[in-house]
Amino acid sequence: MAREVTERTGGTERLVLMGIHRRGDEIAALLHDEIEKAEGKPVALGSLDITLYRDDLGTVGPRPLIGESTLPPEGIDDRVVVIVDDVLYTGRTARAALNELMDWGRPSKVYLCVLIDRGGRELPIQPDIVGRKVEVIGNRKIEVLVPALDGRLAVEIVKNLPAEK
Repeated sequence: MAREVTERTGGTERLVLMGIHRRGDEIAALLHDEIEKAEGKPVALGSLDITLYRDDLGTVGPRPLIGESTLPPEGIDDRVVVIVDDVLYTGRTARAALNELMDWGRPSKVYLCVLIDRGGRELPIQPDIVGRKVEVIGNRKIEVLVPALDGRLAVEIVKNLPAEK
C-alpha cells in the first residue's frame, strides 16, 4: 500500500497522510514509516477526528467523546492528501472525513486509502487504494487490530452481536 500511495501521489514532496481516528491514525502512521523508509524523505502526517461531522451524532449520546484533529505545520492547501482508514463499509465515515478536511483547507487532490474494503456502500464513495477487499456476509463485521492499541497487527472477521436494548 505504501508503494501505491507514492506512485498515485507522484512521490512525497506534496504528500500529506491524514488518518481517521482511531485505527486509521495507526495505519497512517505505519504507512508513513514505510514511505519514509523507502523514499528517504520526510512525509507530512496528520489526523482527523470526525466525531462532530458524523451524520448520526444525535444517536451517539448526549456527550460524545471528541478527539483532536491535527494538521501538519505546512497545512493541506495545494497538497495531495491521502485520507487513511481501517475499514470502508457504508462510506459515511469517509464522507465525514472529507467534510472536515475541506473545513481545514483546499488540497489539490484527495485520495482515499483503506486497509479493508468490505463493500456495502450507502453513499457513492469508492477507495483509491485498497489493501484487501473482503466480502462479509450475515451478522459478521471486520475488526482491525493495530500494534499501538492492540499489541498486534491483524484483521479478524467476527460475529456482530445485536445491540442491547
